[in-house]
Amino acid sequence: MSENIAIDGPAGAGKSTIAKRIAKRLGFIYVDTGAMYRAMAIYFISQGLDASQEEAIIKACEDADISIAYESGEQQVILNGNNVTGQLRSEEVGSMASASSVIPEVRVKLVHLQQVLAKNADVVMDGRDIGTAVLPDAKTKIYLTADAHVRAKRRFLELQEKGVEGNLGEIEADINERDYRDMNRAASPLRQADDAVMVDASYLSIDEVVDKIISIYEERKN
Repeated sequence: MSENIAIDGPAGAGKSTIAKRIAKRLGFIYVDTGAMYRAMAIYFISQGLDASQEEAIIKACEDADISIAYESGEQQVILNGNNVTGQLRSEEVGSMASASSVIPEVRVKLVHLQQVLAKNADVVMDGRDIGTAVLPDAKTKIYLTADAHVRAKRRFLELQEKGVEGNLGEIEADINERDYRDMNRAASPLRQADDAVMVDASYLSIDEVVDKIISIYEERKN
């Protein structure tokens, strides 16, 4: 029986960073759900489809198989037996992933593939609805959050480090707006699962958050 850790939470709470570190510490697979949507987009593009062809996209996604593997500690995304990791970050793929991800049938297919991964391996998965929709039976569910102002300040500092101008007030307003959208969307809104433990990372270091979540996992796995 595989062990799964589901981490949900709002944008900018540090979910991916935390999830990757937990997976490394425990020897689990980190499932990058966004990369899986991009791999699906690669498949659609390879079939000569564009985002307006919704019916053809729905039909095409039936024949796509996507999984995650690790080589030398690096995540590899496998599409129908081919490693497509090097193609994931192109603008064309990003645009197709964004457009196709709103099609309910595409989401249903990817949730199924994510559930298959979680059934066959020990995984850490993060997102907006992992504990509520994708892995509802996971023993360890975490709702990772942080104060909106703290999240905005982190983003502001990240931009500064990259030499990009940013306005702290505007970044915080964007974060609040995104939170509202995520929590009030019709399909799989962001919410804390009834059996999830809330972890507030506002004033904790990354290592402190990782230690805390691993401690919760150790308590819940028995």
